[in-house]
Amino acid sequence: MLRFSIHLHFIYVFWCLHCCAAEEAVPAPQGAARFKYGETYYEHAPAKLSWAAARVACRRRSGALASVPHELGLHELPAFLLSLNITEPLWIENAGISDIKDGFDTLIVEFPDQSDSDRIRVLWKFPSLSAVTVCTQIQLDPTFHGFSTIFSYSTQSFLKEFQLQANVTHGEAVKLSLLVHGEDGPYVEAFDNDGSWHLVCVSWTGVGGKWYISADGRLRDQGEGLYLSGDIGSDGVLVIGQKQDVSSRGMSFTGNITQLNVWDRVLSPNEIHTMEKQCSLIFSGLFFKWNFSALAIDPSLKSHWGDILCKGKRSSLDSQTLHIWVYTGDSISSLTYESNHGCMTFSPLSQSWNLDFCKIRKGAICQFHKDVIENLWLLSDFPKTSFFTKVRKEEYKCVELHQLERMVEETIPRLVACTEVLLKVLQLNPNILIPIDMLHLTQILELVSMHVSEKSASSEVISSLATNLVKLSSEIIDPELAAQWLGLSKDGVSVGPFNVIESIDKVTETLADVLATEGKSFKLSTKNIDVHLEPRKLGQLGYSSVFKPSTLISHVSQQDEILIPDTEVLRLHSLGYEEVIFIHVYYSHLMEFQSKISNSADQKEISRLATAVISATVRDSFKGQNIPVAVNYTLTSIELVEHPLLVAPVCVFWNFSLMSGVLDGWSSKGCWVTYTGSSVTSCFCNHTTNFAVLMSYMETKWTPLQRSVLTKLTFVGAGASLCALLVTLMLFTMLDIPKSDRTSIHKNLFIALTAAQVVLLCSGSATSNKVVCTVVAALLHLFFMAAFSWMLVEGLLLWSKVVIVNLSEERHMKYYYLIGWGLPVLVVAITLVSASRNYTADDHCWLSVQNGVIWGFAGPVIFIVMVNVMILARVVAITISTAKRRSVLLALGSSPSEQALEQIRAAVKAVLVLLPILGLTWLFGVLVPFSVVMAYIFVLLNSLQGLFIFLIYGVYNTEVRSAINRIKERRKALNFSNCASYRPSSLANSSQLASCPTPVLTGHSLDEEGVDETSGSPPDTASANPGNNGLQFKNYSKC
Repeated sequence: MLRFSIHLHFIYVFWCLHCCAAEEAVPAPQGAARFKYGETYYEHAPAKLSWAAARVACRRRSGALASVPHELGLHELPAFLLSLNITEPLWIENAGISDIKDGFDTLIVEFPDQSDSDRIRVLWKFPSLSAVTVCTQIQLDPTFHGFSTIFSYSTQSFLKEFQLQANVTHGEAVKLSLLVHGEDGPYVEAFDNDGSWHLVCVSWTGVGGKWYISADGRLRDQGEGLYLSGDIGSDGVLVIGQKQDVSSRGMSFTGNITQLNVWDRVLSPNEIHTMEKQCSLIFSGLFFKWNFSALAIDPSLKSHWGDILCKGKRSSLDSQTLHIWVYTGDSISSLTYESNHGCMTFSPLSQSWNLDFCKIRKGAICQFHKDVIENLWLLSDFPKTSFFTKVRKEEYKCVELHQLERMVEETIPRLVACTEVLLKVLQLNPNILIPIDMLHLTQILELVSMHVSEKSASSEVISSLATNLVKLSSEIIDPELAAQWLGLSKDGVSVGPFNVIESIDKVTETLADVLATEGKSFKLSTKNIDVHLEPRKLGQLGYSSVFKPSTLISHVSQQDEILIPDTEVLRLHSLGYEEVIFIHVYYSHLMEFQSKISNSADQKEISRLATAVISATVRDSFKGQNIPVAVNYTLTSIELVEHPLLVAPVCVFWNFSLMSGVLDGWSSKGCWVTYTGSSVTSCFCNHTTNFAVLMSYMETKWTPLQRSVLTKLTFVGAGASLCALLVTLMLFTMLDIPKSDRTSIHKNLFIALTAAQVVLLCSGSATSNKVVCTVVAALLHLFFMAAFSWMLVEGLLLWSKVVIVNLSEERHMKYYYLIGWGLPVLVVAITLVSASRNYTADDHCWLSVQNGVIWGFAGPVIFIVMVNVMILARVVAITISTAKRRSVLLALGSSPSEQALEQIRAAVKAVLVLLPILGLTWLFGVLVPFSVVMAYIFVLLNSLQGLFIFLIYGVYNTEVRSAINRIKERRKALNFSNCASYRPSSLANSSQLASCPTPVLTGHSLDEEGVDETSGSPPDTASANPGNNGLQFKNYSKC
């Protein structure tokens, strides 16, 4: 067999060869197999582990898997290893190969969003094909909806030579369609859009134009008559994730993709089913195999190495031989060698860097900074502390760490006894623990969990050991001992509570494998940890699996749970799994633990753990492997103290590969928030591990005082605006204003704004009742949406009157009513139905922002404001044009500056008149996050909206003023008619005179006492006779 050797040639290595002098190897104290090179110690780790496990083992000891420079690999390191009689290859870090990240099974390429430039070009020469099969593993983004191109193959003569397209519709199965030489096949329902991995295979043959579409190992549909005229062309270009014709934009792939392989024949349904079930490639007819060396990946795309879901283990053929296609310059060569997907090894015998199977067990080389390794030497024995002194005094003595490792290799029962001693001393003397004790206890847990899986013992012995370890773990991660964990990361030693959780994961998996053979379950509830293992036969399980922590644990919420949906359970059964074991662990007080550590460390937090930690694992014990499934979980948040920053829940899991201390390692990849309430958060994750909810702190530029002032201004302004709107509405209702479409639209707008302001003022008292708060939020949503809908109608009417000059709008009023009231009802109803559980925010009666419900209001409002902005711009342009023509016609002698001033005055007047009814003041709302000044302006303008409406459409409205004048004139006319019936002899009666209009003589005027103001004497009786032509009454002509 050929050995595939990769030699690292970098510029910095060349520099090191000339400039860096190797230091003399320093023998390690106490006979340890390590030596010093520069500032770094290199140590041989003899334990046979997989690449990923070796990496974790090095990190557990505050080091890392060694990155071996070229000079070190040529001289000192081989000499050191050969002096230890080590000749076989050892695991090292993947330095020098940027594409290899984590040493998993396959390269996964991420397409984060739709882009016309994101794509992968396959560097392969394709022959003419009379038949073809393409299979690939895809994971669609569950939030994406629309058309998507999985791959496309084009030739120089024809762009649409061979394509696979997907149609993703909300709430429906993903549909696939095969296109051959421009001929489209039908869309076929393939799989659910559940965010999981799916194997998709499409086949075509020129014989009868037969085509086949398979998903998840099963044939979904087939047909014939698809391109009968010839073969698929040669020398084409295969592109993944994108179409190749410029005319078809916006159909790119969104999600993750891997393992795209091509055969020059039609694979049978049985072959596809076998390939999915056994995770083994069919090599017969395979002429392109997925490999990073044969892919030209767009720089904007991200890629990583990871595991994918399949039904079984890899076949022996696929596990023994690796086919790699390496692209070098203009040629591509196929190599077969005894290794697997890109995990790096170093051979001291040949002094070469090689690739090998990541799952093969080998020794490794760890590297440590000199400060770390010198501190670790001090920890090689149990310390002489009060705790371990008491341990030594017990009848059964727990010996030093290096002796404990030999004990693990000898017998598990002795280890059970030792853990009982540790637990006994810890329970009796918890207050004597110091940080160095915590470090040694953690190392004991890790050591036991690492080696116990390799030993065989009865279920009773393993259960006893697991019970002791869980109880011991529960004690050392108690919040009361949080102070003892502080300082463990000092001096370069990184240990935290999640090292304990990792140990529990290993022990429970080992226990599950033992219990599964006997069909036994395991339940254990301690003060801080609840463990539940239950074997299930999937054939008897037609429903979801729900785990709720035991009520024996203190402060457990009844709402905390983790659920494996029934669709996932049925999917596992369909994949061939018959008996599995469900492993659930619940850590109730880790949030308090972390809170104490954070407060003591006095560090600025970006996020904080706000819930318990809950885990779910589905394990196939017969194969000794965990099965990835999607889960839903709900956790209750602790009461957070008042914080000057805004918080938002984030669904996360603990990624052990990122673990480097107490607070690191949280990742949100593959998890989404599905519901958030005042104290409860629900999440969906497309994998299984340890889950929790973080509260992410988002900085705001507003101080608590500024927020308080803005809140008070909002309510005061709402009250003043409400009063002004009520007066304006009374004027439009009670006055005899001529009816028109314009006044009707004004009335409806004022009614909607008035109702919205009333509900807003009452909303503060409804936060205590969830149902009432939801009703208030829905009413606010409805009336503010109605207000903006009528603002849109105002804009449409203005466009019709000014731009189109359509003077008759009566036939359009029914449509205006549909927009003004029908559209808000429809929007609110759809929002309520789609987001009934998370409709309102946590602390006030308004739409929830965290779940995106706010877009049920913000989306339509932004659209309406943008439409009204365009209408206003057009109206202002027409107003300026009209003012310009008027100034030319009426003021021929005016200067250009005066004409410009007149045009500006006309434009400003139009803007001021239209701003309140078009909702354009809400444009300042977009700028609120950028400045507190904009927040004050926004609150002020919207608070004065009612006052503006009252002044512009009430006080200075010509129709309103005319109606008021008509009322005055009618009253005067009524008074005049009463005076016309009085007798001349009754002039002496002052009460009658006081109620009559003052008569006016020609050339004379009378004061209130009847005295002629011009002459200073009373007129005579004859001249005062009403029948005299010289007597007139003011305003009589207007009666």
